[in-house]
Amino acid sequence: MTTDTFTLFFALLAVLAEVLVVAAVVLAVGSRRSEAMAGAWARVRAEVGPQATGLAAAVAAVCTAGSLYLSEGAHFTPCRLCMLQRFAMYPLVVLLGVAALTGWDHIRPSAVALASAGALTSVVHLLVERYPSLESSTSCDPDNPCSIIWVERFGYLTIPAMALSGFLLILTLLAIAGPVDRPTTAQEAP
Repeated sequence: MTTDTFTLFFALLAVLAEVLVVAAVVLAVGSRRSEAMAGAWARVRAEVGPQATGLAAAVAAVCTAGSLYLSEGAHFTPCRLCMLQRFAMYPLVVLLGVAALTGWDHIRPSAVALASAGALTSVVHLLVERYPSLESSTSCDPDNPCSIIWVERFGYLTIPAMALSGFLLILTLLAIAGPVDRPTTAQEAP
């Protein structure tokens, strides 16, 4: 398969992620105003919630595989902002995988922090792509600038936009998984 085929596949996955995030946000916000949407949101949380951490781990794994393909298979040299996004995404595979397999929900706050940092870095990278004058010589390598657009699909999906889609879907899944209940100790038990 060609790089063009792979990037189309990744772009389609990013669009799917965006649709799922928007649907979840609409249901969550709408559930505050509509009984029907509240019921739909409750059903989504009941069905997806128990698997949400595992699904978030799968999203992180697909994003990681995609980024590795783009650098190793397509030979796109990752810039500094790409590397920062990778530093946020790659550990999520392990953290979320361990949380899903063991039920250690106390790992989720760290995953939320990493995904949030990655999402913010993706937003900065998108701004640098669209406004190259924002790129500074201290943050980006002049030989491999962060403003290079290696891929653009559907008129807006670049590599950092695809990464942002992944980070947002991970954050959405972690929100659907629900709050982490702190276990009570013997001293705190009534």
